[in-house]
Amino acid sequence: MAVSNSYKELIADLLAPVGVIAIRRMFGGAGVTAGGVTFAILADDTLYFKVDDTTRAKYEAEQMAPFTYTSKSGTHALSSYWRCPDRLFDELDEMHTWAREALRIARHAANAAPAKPKTATKKPKTAAKKAKTAVKKAKTGNEEPAKTPKPKKAT
Repeated sequence: MAVSNSYKELIADLLAPVGVIAIRRMFGGAGVTAGGVTFAILADDTLYFKVDDTTRAKYEAEQMAPFTYTSKSGTHALSSYWRCPDRLFDELDEMHTWAREALRIARHAANAAPAKPKTATKKPKTAAKKAKTAVKKAKTGNEEPAKTPKPKKAT
């Protein structure tokens, strides 16, 4: 899935009219981003655009296929990225249209993704629990016993 530096440079130049393009290593290939959103991937010097149900038929009509990779458990298809037709490399206006569609789809998917769940915050231990833990540790030899805090006076 390696991607040559010359291919990365070519893709960055070709897609520059779409926006500020950044290409970063991703697994064995590379991700193509604009505005912090990954809308294409590169693998084996091949370009794959992000698709959804509204654009997948265009790729099928061009007889393109989804991105696939092989792992220890077999071959897997990533159905959200499809190969860019080779003819678009000669029809740059149309390539930019396809790239803008992929970027729109990627932005929509990023906005529609559920928010990451917040990690549960640990409740602070009360003074009594801290003292009890310290006594247990002292009994097992892990730590010297802590002084038991005095209860606070009510005012």
